Amino acid sequence: MDSVFSNDAYIFWDSFLKTIEDRINAQSFNTWFKPLNLNNLTVDTLFISVPQSYYSSWLEEHYISLIKSTASSILGRNVLIKFIISDEKNDATNSLVDSRENSIDSSKFSENKTSYDNFYGQININPRFTFESFIVGSSNQFAHAASKAVADAPGRTAFNPLVIYGGVGLGKTHILQAIAHRYLNSGKHDISRSNVIFVSSEKFTMDFILSIQNNQTAKYSQIYRNANLLLVDDIQFFNNKERTQEEFFHIFNDLHQKGKQIVLSMDCPPINLKGLADRLINRFQWGLVTDIQPPDFETRVAILKKKAVNDGVDLDNSIAEFIAENITTNIRELEGSLIRLLAYSSLHGIDMSLEMAYDVLGDTIRKTSRIITIEYIQKLVAQHFSLPVNLITGTSRRKEVAEARHIAIYLCKQLTSSSLKTIGLNFSGRDHSTVIHSTQKIEKKLQSDSSFSKLIQSLTNQAKNAE
Repeated sequence: MDSVFSNDAYIFWDSFLKTIEDRINAQSFNTWFKPLNLNNLTVDTLFISVPQSYYSSWLEEHYISLIKSTASSILGRNVLIKFIISDEKNDATNSLVDSRENSIDSSKFSENKTSYDNFYGQININPRFTFESFIVGSSNQFAHAASKAVADAPGRTAFNPLVIYGGVGLGKTHILQAIAHRYLNSGKHDISRSNVIFVSSEKFTMDFILSIQNNQTAKYSQIYRNANLLLVDDIQFFNNKERTQEEFFHIFNDLHQKGKQIVLSMDCPPINLKGLADRLINRFQWGLVTDIQPPDFETRVAILKKKAVNDGVDLDNSIAEFIAENITTNIRELEGSLIRLLAYSSLHGIDMSLEMAYDVLGDTIRKTSRIITIEYIQKLVAQHFSLPVNLITGTSRRKEVAEARHIAIYLCKQLTSSSLKTIGLNFSGRDHSTVIHSTQKIEKKLQSDSSFSKLIQSLTNQAKNAE
């Protein structure tokens, strides 16, 4: 296994935890990182022991980028992150929670190693994201049915491409990876010759850039053109990347002409995509376009109950209903609230109760189902500063415009469930680092300027209390 588990590994782990502690607040560190232990450190993988299964879910959802960047900066190389449940056998070959179920035997891919160093790593799908773990309700029923049809007969239905759109945290990534799992586990295909690629738009772009740097664009293109099933997540982030769009256009055409299945996810209907070429948007509408809406109350309760069962917890109906009534638009937030309760219960050695849910979740639950949108915040800030919205979202560097823009971006991060990339996209295609910079700038000013703090609080209250 090429383990480097030695005194140096312990020194690394101590430095790793200290760095994390400096980057997040004390409560988050004490809750999510203090209970962790170093399981093993090899040349290419960091194995982290977690006390309960729900830690893996939470860390994956909220801290995986921080964990990877911190480990890589200390080690001077990129490493994979694997979580090990501490009460299971201390076997570093185990992967994420529930990976022993609904997973793919990596030995099936041995014949394909001439094309990929590790085929399962190439498609990079989470073993937990299967159709069996996907809760179906009226909000996602059609997308679910279409996805299963595509997985069972890729390229042989009218759903090519299959385009699934919806807001952040509604299960788009889950359902795309479920298609890959069902296809690969069906037993109907010769895996050694069936190329399946699941990739985020960001990875597609970064790999393309790397292929240009290494003069390997032909090889890069061939890998994608050999796919029998291509799944691309968050396609909206191709915006304003002209060469990436050009490359994807030709790959799309080639696969579609060969009858290979293409599945795409995005945050809005194709017609509303910004910064993408018309010819791409047109092709996205060749097959089936379907959406995933926020889940209804019954589906939200079912999601919570299913999550609790998977974590071996008997969740009282009153607690599930309390969370479902107050968190209405985002499945990640829904599950995150349950994980927070589970962590609190475990760390303090007390049983979960409705009273505990009130106390622990009181500062995060939403008292209303009203959704605060990026567009609403942009208009609110523009109105306050008597500026046109397009000036705030544009590229002007005038001091008063720039400050209004920083405030709008900060409020979008605080009050919406949108990702940093989506927020940046709505401010003339800025990248996530710009969103972080704006947020940090506002946070720094809040610490030293009381009148500015009152302004931000006033705008926050207006956004939350508007009819």
